[in-house]
Amino acid sequence: MQTRKLGNSLSERLRQRGLVVSALGLGCMGMSGVYGAADEEMAIDTIHQAIDLGVTFLDTADAYGKGHNETLIGKAIRDRRDKVVIATKFGLSDVSTGGYTIPVNGRPEYVRSACEASLRRLGVETIDLYYQHRVDPHTPIEDTVGTMAELVTEGKVRFLGLSEASAATIRRAHAVHPIAALQSEYSLWSRDVEAEILPTCRELEIGFVPWSPLGRGFLTGQIRTFDDLEPNDWRRTSPRFQGENFGRNLDLVAQVQQMAHDKNCTPAQLAIAWLLQQGEDIVPIPGTKRVSYLLDNLGALEIELTDRELDRINSILPQGAASGDRYPAAMMQMVNL
Repeated sequence: MQTRKLGNSLSERLRQRGLVVSALGLGCMGMSGVYGAADEEMAIDTIHQAIDLGVTFLDTADAYGKGHNETLIGKAIRDRRDKVVIATKFGLSDVSTGGYTIPVNGRPEYVRSACEASLRRLGVETIDLYYQHRVDPHTPIEDTVGTMAELVTEGKVRFLGLSEASAATIRRAHAVHPIAALQSEYSLWSRDVEAEILPTCRELEIGFVPWSPLGRGFLTGQIRTFDDLEPNDWRRTSPRFQGENFGRNLDLVAQVQQMAHDKNCTPAQLAIAWLLQQGEDIVPIPGTKRVSYLLDNLGALEIELTDRELDRINSILPQGAASGDRYPAAMMQMVNL
């Protein structure tokens, strides 16, 4: 398995500069019912298969399934803790609330209680990478990250991260304590981070972890109609999956599928390979609860895109090509603060 390094901050406990992880991680959110019914046995099997294949980077959050996801991962890694890097997040109450605003909390006392709860659910002594899930507009980022830094000093956390933060907030946070990674949506159909956020991360030597690298599954070509989504699937609330936006985005995916066919790979592999070639500081975390999709995603590591192919992709899906916002209006107000 290829490896990559997130950030350049120093872990005093391990005397390690930067967090070394597999070049591709595993997003575990979908294993807790966000995209339809959950199957714990299938999920644990997928996690075990990923670890056996060299995937060391597991991503979760306390909001996924209201704690269920962390408990699930705790079960899955109980006898293989030394083989994985666990990233989890705090600050949101629940991600399955559809298009409504989710309460955000970055107050110092909450940061501490959330960390203790995550440690218990995961069954570990230390969280390898601890993210603030969303920036709390009512709490100075200096206060939140200051408390997170105390958790590092106490040995409860190794490295710090932010999620969906603006360039200005990243700078303020990094001035308090080195930030190892920023996690934000980044894919062929969500490229807004390229304007300011990704350059800021590179200036500060902060790793970048793209979540939803497959456009919430849309870029795989597996979703052909709105009815392909289960009734309780969160994506039914996303503007990009609705009405005329759905049809326009489907046309874009058709072009990605054609290019993947020409390259003799799957659309998912093409999309992930494109991300991997955006820089060695990028570690995508495609999410899946199925072994078959896991194997397909890992195949992207073997694909090398030529300059001509990269130019073709950019012509198909330049910045802003996707139709519709990536979140409902209320939730869009929570990103890049």
